[in-house]
Amino acid sequence: QVQLVESGGGLVQAGGSLRLSCAASGRTLRTYAMGWFRQAPGKEREFVARISWSGGNTVYADSMRGRFTISRDNAKSTTYLQMNSLKPEDTAVYYCAAGRVLQKGDRPYEIDYWGQGTQVTVSS
Repeated sequence: QVQLVESGGGLVQAGGSLRLSCAASGRTLRTYAMGWFRQAPGKEREFVARISWSGGNTVYADSMRGRFTISRDNAKSTTYLQMNSLKPEDTAVYYCAAGRVLQKGDRPYEIDYWGQGTQVTVSS
């Protein structure tokens, strides 16, 4: 079994930055793509970013491109999401995910493992 544990969430002012981490334990995720999703109150969970198992390919949702950066360190079994220029509309619970596909459009798709989520709150 695999466990994904997110950390790094918190309260930040608009324009600020946060770095989320997702630590994996259990079987190796070296061949899995890793991704981040978020869910705001009353909204569906939406795709944020994903990274290939090698780290050589990244994909971002349009609204996050240029502000967020996803990366991974396979030696540490950890995936990161650097979030800059945060906006109040970025407020959500952010979830780490692992899978072979991860997303179709802006929705989760064929996710094998989810983390428990970490709250990010951006104040105006």
